[in-house]
Amino acid sequence: MDEQKNTDRNRQNIEPENPTKKPSDISKEISTEISIEKNYAVNSDFGQTRLIHHEYELVDYQDTSRNRIWLNEQDTPFASHWHPALEIIQPVQNNYTVICGDTSREIGPGQILLIPPRQRHELIAPPSGKRYIYLLNVAAFSKLQSFARVMYILSQPLVLSQEDEGETYDTVCDLLWQIRDEYFNEREFSDLTIPSLLLRILVCIGKNYRPPAHDIPKSSHARSRDYMELFSETLNYIDEHFSESLTLEEMASRTGFSKFHFSRLFKKYTHYNFIDYLHFRRIKEAEQLLLRPDTSITDIAITSGFSSISTFNRIFRQEKGCSPSEYRDRIFSGHPVS
Repeated sequence: MDEQKNTDRNRQNIEPENPTKKPSDISKEISTEISIEKNYAVNSDFGQTRLIHHEYELVDYQDTSRNRIWLNEQDTPFASHWHPALEIIQPVQNNYTVICGDTSREIGPGQILLIPPRQRHELIAPPSGKRYIYLLNVAAFSKLQSFARVMYILSQPLVLSQEDEGETYDTVCDLLWQIRDEYFNEREFSDLTIPSLLLRILVCIGKNYRPPAHDIPKSSHARSRDYMELFSETLNYIDEHFSESLTLEEMASRTGFSKFHFSRLFKKYTHYNFIDYLHFRRIKEAEQLLLRPDTSITDIAITSGFSSISTFNRIFRQEKGCSPSEYRDRIFSGHPVS
């Protein structure tokens, strides 16, 4: 078993000195009022190591909530690894490089990077600097209706920046500050408060984050708003009826558009292709069902909305890079899945 020393021992609690300051400003200031050792002692993890086994990080969670947070000052690379948690990286001082797949991203203060669960990534630190690293458990939300839509947005690493997202960034930054406050101070009911704050982050991203859509006419704000509401309702309908035989023609008819016009508007206002989103939603359901070893692959295919086992196998392999059976085997053997 590979072992990598956890040199990010300088996790600190940050308390605002000025209550009028926004948390997004406070996060850029590092308070030294509380000693590093005391802060770690409170959380019972000072001096622990971080372990990787076949690229799977064996996270030393402190309780059943399966959340961990570090104020990280590590100046050495952290090898390629994955975990079931959503990882959030928030630089405080200096930049930080994250490699996800074939893509390298350099982020700095004023940016927040969200890495999807189970995605391999490598961390490269500068000679000096600080950043918060959060490992947060999103599994409890998997059955909520809109969760799949948010995870579609997070199917690839997502960077939020103060410059580009403004209010959304500030809201997420504020919620992360509250999560840190609950976590580091071990407040009463933090096991309930932290998930509720995390859920608010997911809702904020789901409602407000929109990739650039340069082809939406700027002179048509009222119509754009109406279309956004219309296609939000359309996504809600798909989330409720994905297991049924939904077709492009049927969905276009429900909105009163031609098939061609519906396809173009669906892509413009939701940033998804209709069939891509439908497949994604069905595969997310299948992933949950594959966690039940007593459920057959055929039953999972039907329950998830696929018309045949061959179609299910083909789409699943396109989305996940392996067959449903291989996916299940990897889950129960502890190997990574994408």
